Amino acid sequence: MGSQGRDGEGFPAVDVERELNPGDNKHVEVDPVSSQVATSLEAKEHEKRKAAEDERKRAKKKKEAMQTLKTTFIVSGIIAAVAVAAFAIVKKLREN
Repeated sequence: MGSQGRDGEGFPAVDVERELNPGDNKHVEVDPVSSQVATSLEAKEHEKRKAAEDERKRAKKKKEAMQTLKTTFIVSGIIAAVAVAAFAIVKKLREN
């Protein structure tokens, strides 16, 4: 009675063929809890990736806006410098 438990029940029967040849088992058993955990982890990972992508897009838009503003200031500065130089040249020419 070595295989009997305290309450008189024995160990559950084992399919020896399936245990010794796991590659032959065509029926895949899915643990519902593990499946749920994996699905929720995938969903969380997807949300993290989406949030990171949205943040990158927002940062890119902000960078593009800053670049546009910077370019506008540079072009305005160049136009102002050319205008000042033109006025200075005209003033010098009028003096002579």
